[in-house]
Amino acid sequence: MDTTTEKTALDIVRTYGLVRARELALLGVAGGTLQKLLNTGGLVRLGRGVYAHPDREVHELDELGPLAIKYPGLVFCLLTALQVHGLTTQSPHEVWVAIGQKARAPKVDHPPLRIVRMSDISYGITQTAVGDVVQIPVTNIAKTIADCFKFRNKIGLDVALEALRDAWQQKKVTMDELWKAAEHCRVANVMRPYLESLV
Repeated sequence: MDTTTEKTALDIVRTYGLVRARELALLGVAGGTLQKLLNTGGLVRLGRGVYAHPDREVHELDELGPLAIKYPGLVFCLLTALQVHGLTTQSPHEVWVAIGQKARAPKVDHPPLRIVRMSDISYGITQTAVGDVVQIPVTNIAKTIADCFKFRNKIGLDVALEALRDAWQQKKVTMDELWKAAEHCRVANVMRPYLESLV
């Protein structure tokens, strides 16, 4: 077995945190090398076709990284985005993801997904580090709060109000950002009395 190829694979996994078998194959890491690294404990399998270094820092949101890698078109939103941004004490039992109106829904057994279809999935997206180096697409704080008001019938108005209050008190969002997101999500009239009460 080529130790140079093994070292290349390990360097890539250390750099990016998580990697797909397909990406390793494009860089010349064959299936035999991947299997040897798995058998010797050089790599661990996190899901079908997704691998990581065994010494990586374990994070409470570890399950988001493999989803982001396998399904690059989805965006983490609503309750999951609140959790990523540290704006909720709740730990949702489903991972909330947004996809485009005509996009194919991802099919996964675990973790359970709560899929929300959005017409403009590109607005208000930020890349956020989860764990050590894995970057995931997540709605930014202002967009997340506006989405919480838009989908208040699904998640509850109390969750939207708590997120708004916590983000404002922690100075994680500005009033301009909130108004822009509210207008974009067409919930400015719904949010108006709550935003006015903050100032």
